Amino acid sequence: MTTLKSKLQDDLNVAIKERDELRSSTLRLTLAAITKEEVAGKEKRVLSDDEVQKVIAREAKKRREAADAFAQGGRAEQAEREKAEGEILATYLPRPLSDEQLQEIVAQAVEEAKAAGAEGPRAMGAVMKIVNPKVAGQAEGGRVAAAVKKLLAG
Repeated sequence: MTTLKSKLQDDLNVAIKERDELRSSTLRLTLAAITKEEVAGKEKRVLSDDEVQKVIAREAKKRREAADAFAQGGRAEQAEREKAEGEILATYLPRPLSDEQLQEIVAQAVEEAKAAGAEGPRAMGAVMKIVNPKVAGQAEGGRVAAAVKKLLAG
């Protein structure tokens, strides 16, 4: 078992003992998603910490989207629960990049792409290929794409 997955399991056990319903249900759902990912495909495999982190990030994103949907639908109580679940999952993810850090990484990538011959708005794909590995798990794709577009247009 990977270290991140075992930490989730240990935290689940603590949450159950403390009768923390929100934390225990959130961790149960996340561990179920990890297990589902492990058995998907032709044969069972053990996920690496990076893969587990991607599953946690995906689950956290689901919570944010659900919270927005509940808030728009006028169901504040469910929206608050989804937000709380997202905050629990965020503790297992790396700290997100600040806007300044993201701008710096994107600016470097734009320079690299220009050096490689990519120019203007059509360079978007080349820049994204450079940026994505550097910001994996620390910034959402939409936020990265917006920063790249802004720099390429400017």
